[in-house]
Amino acid sequence: MALANFWMIIVAIAVIVVAIAIGLVLGLRRGSRGGTEETARIARAERLRALPTYRQALRRRVLALSGILILGTIATVAAGVVAARPMSSQTIQPVNTSRDIMLCLDVSGSMSEVDVEVLSVFEELLADFEGERIGLTIFNSSPVQIFPLTDDYDFIREHLADIRESFDYIDEVPEHWVGTLNGAGASLIGDGLAACALGFDHPDQERSRSVILATDNEVNGASIVTLEEAAAYAKSKGVRVFGLNPVQGKDAEVSAQLTEAAEMTGGTAYGLRDTTTVADIVAQVQEQEATELRGQAQVVWTDTPNLWIVVLMIAALSFIVMLWRVRL
Repeated sequence: MALANFWMIIVAIAVIVVAIAIGLVLGLRRGSRGGTEETARIARAERLRALPTYRQALRRRVLALSGILILGTIATVAAGVVAARPMSSQTIQPVNTSRDIMLCLDVSGSMSEVDVEVLSVFEELLADFEGERIGLTIFNSSPVQIFPLTDDYDFIREHLADIRESFDYIDEVPEHWVGTLNGAGASLIGDGLAACALGFDHPDQERSRSVILATDNEVNGASIVTLEEAAAYAKSKGVRVFGLNPVQGKDAEVSAQLTEAAEMTGGTAYGLRDTTTVADIVAQVQEQEATELRGQAQVVWTDTPNLWIVVLMIAALSFIVMLWRVRL
């Protein structure tokens, strides 16, 4: 780009030089023809040229013509630079300075109302998010990632709405069933939590990572990974688990298992309709210290002809004014 600008300037200067040369040649030829006529018509012209007023007028005309030549040169060079589209580059490295939150939903039949409530709350909370990356993984007998961690909130809102509406069972095969019934059993929470913990990228960086796990922990079948093993894996990856249990307190053993697993990671478990709500859990997540996640550096090129456009306009306007004054 810089090389193209250089050659455009060279071409503009060459045009100016050629124009000046042609002008000088034509002027000299015209002067040689007109000089004899003036000598023939005016006697003792040298006395006229010696007058102070004549010399002053001649100097003004020479200065005006020189100014016209200079302004024309500047305008031509500026026009050449503007035509070459001067550009400047800027290296931008996107920085995300917030937290990662993975929604982990048990979509077995007994959890439908709970999942709709959780999804609805998150749709409302999106307006208050500022840079948090949100992901969604659902599971029943097998886990499925609906979308990975992202801060594109329009994209998140669209997919949350699609999943929420699928619980109306308008379709023969609801969207939240697709891919979640490939195993034997139902509500295999260990496999689901492990899949959610695997959804966090950049494992080498210290970041705030949280899983909001909605499940009634009513396991039906043998999972590949137990709840305790999945919680231990989440802890090893620096992931805190916050459990939402619609039957918290009703089944002491089930509630204790989910609470112990969540507390192992530094989180805890709540009843869905206790005094602590989904919004309160998100507020706790946002209190964690945010760390930077730097994106890939990008080189952005932008047109920067502004200064040269101003120079061109001033030079062109001055050229016209000077030319008009000289012709007078």
